[in-house]
Order: sequence, then C-alpha cells, then structure tokens
Amino acid sequence: MTILLHVLVAALYASATWARWSSSNARVVTPRAPAAQLLLALALALHAFVIVRAIMREDGLDLSFVNALSLVAGLAALAAWLTGVLRTLPGVGVVILPVAAFCVLLSALAAAPHRVSFAGEPWAATHIAVALCAYALFVVVAMQALVMTGLEKRLHRGQPAMAAPASPPLLTLERYMFRLIAVGFVLLTLTLASGILFSEQLFGKAVTLTHKNVFSLAGWLAFAILLFGRWRYGWRGRTALKWILGGTLLLVLGYLGSKFVLEVILRR
Repeated sequence: MTILLHVLVAALYASATWARWSSSNARVVTPRAPAAQLLLALALALHAFVIVRAIMREDGLDLSFVNALSLVAGLAALAAWLTGVLRTLPGVGVVILPVAAFCVLLSALAAAPHRVSFAGEPWAATHIAVALCAYALFVVVAMQALVMTGLEKRLHRGQPAMAAPASPPLLTLERYMFRLIAVGFVLLTLTLASGILFSEQLFGKAVTLTHKNVFSLAGWLAFAILLFGRWRYGWRGRTALKWILGGTLLLVLGYLGSKFVLEVILRR
C-alpha cells in the first residue's frame, strides 16, 4: 500500500508537469490550466501525507538520506508553486516536479532508517524545519536563475523567449528572485545562529566544525557576498548566477551530501 501511494504521487507530479507545460505554451488559456493546478495540489498533499508517515516515528524523526531528499524536493515544489515561479517560468517546473517524483519513489525503494531522537524537542524540530525551508527555497532560486539565464541568452540571439505568455519582463523576474534570496538568507541565518548559540539545548552537545557546518557556513557567506554585491554593485546575470549556484551547491553538499556520505557510503 505504501509503495502504491508513492507511485501515485510520482504519477501526479508527472501529469502536473505535462499539463502545466502544455497549457503554458498555448496562446490562450486551455482546459489543461485548471487541471494542472488540481493535479499539482493533489501531488503536494499526498506527498506531504507520505513523507509525514515516513518521518514521524515513536522513537524520533526518521531523517534518513532518502526521506530528507524527498522532503526537500517536496518543499521545493511547494515553494515554487506558492511563490508563482511555476506560473511565470514553466521551465522551472519541468525540472523540479520530475525531480520530486523521482525522490518520492526513491524514498519508498531505498529505505534506510536514521533516527534523530532529539528532534522530538519542539525547538529542535523548529530548527530543522526552518533549515529545510531555507534549503528548498534556495533550490528554487537556483532553478529560476538557470532558466532566466537561458531566456536572456535566447533574447540576445534574437530568438523567442519560450516563457509563459503572461510572464513579466526579465528584470522584474530578477528583482523578485532576489527577494526570494533575501527571504532564504534570513531563514538560513536564523538556522545557523540558533544552531551555534543553542547547540547544547537543541542537540545535547556543543557546536563542532563538522563538514556539514563548514559547508553551511560557506554557503551562507556566498549568499551574503551576493546580496552585498547586488546592493553595492548591481550584480546580475552570469555574475549572480555563479554565486547562486555556488551557494546552493555548498548548502546541498552540507546537508544532503554529508548524509549521503555517512549513510549510503560509510553506512553509519
């Protein structure tokens, strides 16, 4: 039954991807547009149900690599939908939604429990939730930056933009993207600050310079430099893309990368 639910969620994500992409490329609103919204809403709701069942355990949260991957992918899809990125840049959905479908299947086929007993504490659970939301938001921003860079290149070559018909200008999309970066940066700052200042209360031990912490701090520094460069020098385009991708990669390596090495490669 559990596997069938995962398959259903993946199928809904795939159907939503096709419906959104086909309707966004149409010159007029088609019957597929509301269907795409409904399919995605169902996919996100069922994904939430599935991941909560997988993570919530009596002896603590099961934040194994596959569960964490599925959770971040689901949060990224939700963030892209709620922020309107899927509507204005359909290319983002073509990447994020199939990835979410793959991750939800992987969490059913490659179960490897990894209990986090301290996560039962309210403050620790809040800390983890804020961190995962920040990671998911930066994943969306990275996809948005890649798609916008591709659109900008096409425009410079005199080719059609291949964006949604109702999409705002690229400069407007860029300003909105930096607002999302600012929100993600605030969430990441809260995550790192709480982890450093209240490590013993949250995790029962003092903070240490693990690979996860080093990569997370490096990712925070990359986005801090990006926001300063945007404010002081007006960074945009390829310069901004490099910092966005670099910072996101550092954050992904810090959390999911470290879990992959410890749980999948080292079997700890």
